Amino acid sequence: MNADPMWTEEAQALRESVRALLTRRSDVRTAMDSPLGYDDKLWSTLCEQIGVAALAIPEDHGGAGATVAEACVVLEELGRTLTPAPMLGSVVLCGQALLLAGTGDAERLLPGIADGSRLAALAICGADGGWEPVCTESGGRIDGRADYVLDSVLADVLLVVAHTADGRGLFEVRPDHARREPQPTLDPTRRLGTAEFSGAPARRLDHGAFPLGRLRDLAVVALAAEQVGAAARALELTVEYTKQRRQFGRPIGGFQALQHRMADVHVQVAAARSALYAGVAAALTGDDLPAAAATAKVVCSEAFRLAAAEMIQLHGGIAITWEHDAHLYFKRAYSSALLFGEPERYLPAVLGDGAAMVG
Repeated sequence: MNADPMWTEEAQALRESVRALLTRRSDVRTAMDSPLGYDDKLWSTLCEQIGVAALAIPEDHGGAGATVAEACVVLEELGRTLTPAPMLGSVVLCGQALLLAGTGDAERLLPGIADGSRLAALAICGADGGWEPVCTESGGRIDGRADYVLDSVLADVLLVVAHTADGRGLFEVRPDHARREPQPTLDPTRRLGTAEFSGAPARRLDHGAFPLGRLRDLAVVALAAEQVGAAARALELTVEYTKQRRQFGRPIGGFQALQHRMADVHVQVAAARSALYAGVAAALTGDDLPAAAATAKVVCSEAFRLAAAEMIQLHGGIAITWEHDAHLYFKRAYSSALLFGEPERYLPAVLGDGAAMVG
């Protein structure tokens, strides 16, 4: 049996169940045009029949007691079909933030996230898209404005990472005490928004010195799973198309120049999958997680961007029509690379000595 945590028999059964359901039910265009930005009936089915939202939450907090590896299996499958869902923002980002807080107040919110009945959003960064908190807390009140908040407008649980007198803290703010607005984005399959606070009453959820770095590392590993799934599917669709489209009396996939380009993408996707597996393994053990997560961020972002760009190029004119999905993969690739900070910010952790990127 393969020792990789994403390829156990249980993980494979989970993958097959999620893929089968998404194959039957996922309609990315209908979902992204809906008021919610995702198919709430499909999300309910994923939560109730497969239990995807409960996977990485302990049983004593209403979860299934699995690990981040199983959550990444689900994210990889959601990425394949670009299915909009609250999995990354509410379940992984907010769920892990609450687990890292480790207090009774935090644990109060976990069962609702685990069964999918609550949608949570986490406000952290400012307009530069980095991972440094921009909000501040003083006297139990929050001030500041956070950008690029996943599912900001829809959330019924609003969490904020803010600067405090003793470092950084995780806080809960009632959604009606924040001004929330949708934020225009390149990617129509992922809803982002702003959250602005002006003296908003807040409840602290951590014991102090909230481990924001670990949360970031878990977030980028989860995002990498999405990116790998989408990159692999983009390559599959491109290969299928080059076998069907004919030029000069033969399929264009038979031309050596195009074979070389697709082979390059294949190598990049394989490298991204390896980086993802290393990131998941590090998340489970805690060994060298910052370096493994940073590597996954850089490698998976580049692989997905290459796969999406070649998908556009090798599909030809059809790829730039609204009706074809190539542009959706392309937009997701470039927007995901910027989510949680652009890859260049992670290079010092990858290189180990803070050296500048070569080439």
